[in-house]
Amino acid sequence: MQKLELTWIGKGEEPAVEPRILLHDPSRDYGDPNATNMLIHGDNLLALKALEQEYAGRVKCIYIDPPFNTGARIDADGNEIGYDDGVEHSIWLQLMAQRIRILHRLLRNDGALFIHLDDNEVDYCRVLTDEIFGRKNFMNRITIDSRSPSAFSTVNPGVFKASEYLLFYAKDRTALVENPIRTERTPDYAYDKFITNIDAEYSQWQYISVSDAYQQSQSAPFRNAKSFLNSYHKFIVDNASKIFRFTAISDSGAGRATVDLKYESLDNPGTILRLERDSLDDVYVLNGQQISFYSKNITTIDGNNTPSRILTDIWTDIAWEGIANEGGVRFKKGKKPERLIKRCLELVTAPGDLVLDSFLGSGTTAAVAQKMGRRWIGIEMGDHCYTHCLPRLKAVVDGEQGGISKSVDWHGGGGFKFYELAPTLIVKDENGFEIISDQYDPTMFAAAVSKLCGYRFAPSADNPYIHGVNNVGGFLFVTTQYVTAPLLGEIAKHFADTQSLVICASAFQLGIKNSFPNIKLRKIPQSVLSKCEYGAENYNLNVVELPDFDETEEDFEDAE
Repeated sequence: MQKLELTWIGKGEEPAVEPRILLHDPSRDYGDPNATNMLIHGDNLLALKALEQEYAGRVKCIYIDPPFNTGARIDADGNEIGYDDGVEHSIWLQLMAQRIRILHRLLRNDGALFIHLDDNEVDYCRVLTDEIFGRKNFMNRITIDSRSPSAFSTVNPGVFKASEYLLFYAKDRTALVENPIRTERTPDYAYDKFITNIDAEYSQWQYISVSDAYQQSQSAPFRNAKSFLNSYHKFIVDNASKIFRFTAISDSGAGRATVDLKYESLDNPGTILRLERDSLDDVYVLNGQQISFYSKNITTIDGNNTPSRILTDIWTDIAWEGIANEGGVRFKKGKKPERLIKRCLELVTAPGDLVLDSFLGSGTTAAVAQKMGRRWIGIEMGDHCYTHCLPRLKAVVDGEQGGISKSVDWHGGGGFKFYELAPTLIVKDENGFEIISDQYDPTMFAAAVSKLCGYRFAPSADNPYIHGVNNVGGFLFVTTQYVTAPLLGEIAKHFADTQSLVICASAFQLGIKNSFPNIKLRKIPQSVLSKCEYGAENYNLNVVELPDFDETEEDFEDAE
């Protein structure tokens, strides 16, 4: 069956990514020791693959700000950045496709993805993401006013590029619930009438213009236009429950009772009529038109009562100027405003939800998630994971007051754990033979092989021959010992005939593979060589809190 899709050189030829483990570095943890937030240093594709088994279907919101593929390379100080931002078009699409597929698997069924791009690749990425998420799950293409033309930037002829974009996708559009959001605006002067006796019975209401009501409330002239506007706008906000406009009542759009009231009003000109409603605001009608109060457009934003409008797909109200020092770190041309991430999280998450950013940059997404009471996972491969993300997130835990801190009443708390990606499991010796890397101790080795074989690493405290458990209740045992018939017999004693066990061993005695119908033997590294590509250091996968487990002191050598 033919389908509409985007193609590029190398599509469909992606190597299988090695599912590595994540190594916990407690020396870089910070704050609450029970915190589950994760800061991961390493290539983001490898790290996403590392997370996939444990976190598939658990992430509520993903925000990523990948390289825009502009041809420039920028670091935190405006020089060289830790990743290449100018790869050839097909390579960029290949790298994004691999990541977006894993991101799709990580999302909850009611989760959402935001991809932040400019116009260099946004259209291609839209088609690519349509293919992975399904076109029906595309929510919005949000346009962001991200920069203002300066005197320097306007020297060059042509149309100034002021916009960037968010591609907003749902894992399943029918399951995603969007939280209502209103944005700040100047007062709507169309609401131009003021009820002078709002406390009277509604049929006795009298009204004048808002401007006349304002003038009657003032006793002294203003020094300038700015002070006048500030005062006038405050008057509107403070008196929104008395300010209204007339709006038409549609025969087809309004409820039957409201339409009936409209025609009753037309038969009784000059009389205010009311429709009482149990779960909704009452409806007031005069001369066939509804009295619409301005109070429904006043919203508390950042702690202040503010004139507002419903959120649209054009965001012009988030300031990008002055964010250079947000979080106490500078990240030239790469940092995003905390308010931008806050809005994304407000739109689709609630406190306690899990948020992921696999292009963490200066740490903005994790910082905002922490301040908003969300759990988070952040991945960054460059040195700025140490120089930017780590100190910024420590400061957040300590209660730093930049960015959105005051608007969300942030005073510190929580914490995070730090992880490094493990090295590749399989390396070549001096003769070109594939062997287990000597950087793996027995516990790391058992965790890595469990991951590769599709088992969750879960060593048993009661059974020394259990390292991993799969989704159907089968068990895995990983050993570097030479498995003999007596050893196999001893292992079998620990399992019922109905329990399935796979033993991955460096070598085993000939003729014992079929000794027990519920036990299978696999030789390593041969049994895992075909599962993925080893040795690649530009992508990675797997998360494991490695417990203390003493299996054997033997080296990882082939015993045959």
